[in-house]
Amino acid sequence: MSESNHPGISGLLAAHVSCARLGIIGGGQLAGMTGRAAQSLGCDVIILERDAVCPAARLGLRLHLGDWNDPEALIQFARQVDVITLENEFVDATALMWLEECGHKVFPTAASLALIQDKLIQKQTLVRAGLPVPRFESVDSCEEVLAAAKALGWPLVLKARRNGYDGKGNFTLHSAKDVPVGWKKLGGGTDKLFVEAFWNFSQELAVIVTRGRGSDRVTYPVVETIQRDHVCQVVQAPAALSLELAAQATDLATRAVTTVGGVGSFGVELFLSATGELVLNELAPRVHNSGHYTIEACECSQFENHVRAVLGWPLGSPRMTAPAAAMCNVLGRRRAPGRAHGLPEALGVSGAHVHLYGKTVSEAGRKMGHITALGQTVDEATATAERAARALHFDTIDEN
Repeated sequence: MSESNHPGISGLLAAHVSCARLGIIGGGQLAGMTGRAAQSLGCDVIILERDAVCPAARLGLRLHLGDWNDPEALIQFARQVDVITLENEFVDATALMWLEECGHKVFPTAASLALIQDKLIQKQTLVRAGLPVPRFESVDSCEEVLAAAKALGWPLVLKARRNGYDGKGNFTLHSAKDVPVGWKKLGGGTDKLFVEAFWNFSQELAVIVTRGRGSDRVTYPVVETIQRDHVCQVVQAPAALSLELAAQATDLATRAVTTVGGVGSFGVELFLSATGELVLNELAPRVHNSGHYTIEACECSQFENHVRAVLGWPLGSPRMTAPAAAMCNVLGRRRAPGRAHGLPEALGVSGAHVHLYGKTVSEAGRKMGHITALGQTVDEATATAERAARALHFDTIDEN
């Protein structure tokens, strides 16, 4: 073969360099699982993270250390990759807009993130699109909270407009005497807040919607999420719903993600009332805890489809490979080292798939890992996942 037709070492290196280079802002467990999915497709993955000790690094993913709020760190990071995506919604949308103006590809886009990361703007955007949400009001003082209560009634949910997750940034107000307590706890006067009418739901639901750069999209099954102390404990797939309600939930989730111009896998949370009324709770512009079960339970996981979507590649099938699945979060109970105890016992549960995130410190309610199980029924899968999860804990053991 002539030299001009033979790739040689230099050609092979050039081919490797031309592979898709995916940058992920944030180095938590979501970045870790997304990065692994990208590597399985032959991508080079680089993580922008402030802390060298993070779940993504413990998985062997390459880090670029820096603050994502620092323009110089952002541009140095962006120059190393072809496409940038997010594992959280805490990066300011204006910083991403600046990257786009410099010619870098960011998905979801800065415009999408700007419509989502402020939850008041998110709700206003959904309402303008004709989508149902609980009633809400913007508030700038305790007096305005009390005025809103006259229109919305008690109880009310006081919410932070930015950076709330897993119940952090929410405070339920049962009467006027709770207002100053909630206002202080959520940093009212410093941080922007709003109030929302309490929705008396019978089920909390979620849908993962993945949208590509063009018109292609896929939706995963509607799941039920079971919360305790405002933190998701169990996800059951599929949710126990009529075909009609499942179709309505899927339609609402799809329309919501389309409304904000989402690209990638988005988590959409919904409430279902006892009378069968559905409302949107909130959107997450990223892969989502309610979709972790898709790693084992679906032909193409939410993580792989997110990578495909942001890189402009064809989307994979979201079809479940078993009749039912369940995911159980492994949560910390108190502050302790992040070393897992009971792992041999958890691994001894037949049918349980154990995922530990490698976090160095456990905290009460902190997600330290998850367990997935498949089954013929949701109850069967849930029992298996919970049995393995009960074996795991992160409390310090006195070995003396």
